[in-house]
Amino acid sequence: MKINVAKSAGFCFGVKRALNIALHTVEHKKNVCMLGDIVHNEDVVRTISEAGIKKIGRLSSGEGKTLLIRAHGASKETFIKAKKAGYTLVDATCLMVKEIHKIAIKKEQQGCKIIVIGDKKHDEVKGITGQLKKQALVIDSLKSIPCIASLKKYKKAVVVVQSTQNIEKVEKVIKKLEKHIPHLEFYNTICQPTTSKQQEARSLPLKNEVMIVIGSKTSANTKRLYEISKSLNKKTHWIQSQKDLRKIWFLNVKSVGITAGASTPDKTTKEVVKRIKDFAI
Repeated sequence: MKINVAKSAGFCFGVKRALNIALHTVEHKKNVCMLGDIVHNEDVVRTISEAGIKKIGRLSSGEGKTLLIRAHGASKETFIKAKKAGYTLVDATCLMVKEIHKIAIKKEQQGCKIIVIGDKKHDEVKGITGQLKKQALVIDSLKSIPCIASLKKYKKAVVVVQSTQNIEKVEKVIKKLEKHIPHLEFYNTICQPTTSKQQEARSLPLKNEVMIVIGSKTSANTKRLYEISKSLNKKTHWIQSQKDLRKIWFLNVKSVGITAGASTPDKTTKEVVKRIKDFAI
C-alpha cells in the first residue's frame, strides 16, 4: 500500500507562532490565561493546559495575570476590557488575520460598508467584525445573502474573507453580490497555507483510492478540506486521531492520500501513517 501525505498537511505558520508564543509566555510569566482555546485542536489544547495556561470563560480581575490573545484574534472591546481589568496582554493573533483587521478598519474609515464572508459563529469572524465601529454584514453561504432590496442600499462595499474559507464558494457569493452592489471591492484574504491545503485536497483524492483528513471536528479549515475531498472521492474519512481509523477502509487498497488541518500536530499525522501501515502487514 502506498501512502501519500500532502506536503501542506499540518500546522500553518500562524498556529506554530501562536503555540510558540504561548509556551514562551508561560515559561516567563505566572497566572497565564486565555479566553477559549488557542486553536481548534484537542491535542494542542491539552498541551497548552499541561503547560499551565488556564482557559477562562470571561474576564474578571486581571491584577497579576497575563491574558493570551489566541491565534484567531479578538475584538477591540476584548482588548479594552482586559486592559481596564488589569491584565497584561500577550497577542498571539495570526499575522494574516491581523492583515484582515487592517483592511476592514481602513475601508470602514473610508466610508465603505464591510462584508465578511465566513462562518458567523467562528472566533476569527467575531474578531474581524469586532474591529469595526459599525455592524458588518457576515455571509456564510449563498443562502444567507440578503434580499436584493437590502443589497441595493449598499452603494459602496468592501468584502474580506475568513482566512480559511473555500475560494470556490467565496467566488459564487462575490458574483451574486456584484450584480446588486454598484461599487464592490473584493479582497481575497484567504491565507496561502489554506490555499495550498485546498489545492492538494483537490488533487490527492483523484490520485488515491482512499483519503484520510486529520483534524478536530471543531476546526473550520479541516471541515473544508473534508468537504472538498469528499466531493471528489466518496471514500474520504475525517478523523481526529489514529484511534478513529478502521481496518476495513484499507482492505485491498493500493493507495491512500492523507491531509491534515492547520491545527493538527505532525505527531498526530505520523501516528495515523504508522497505524495504516500496521493494517497493511
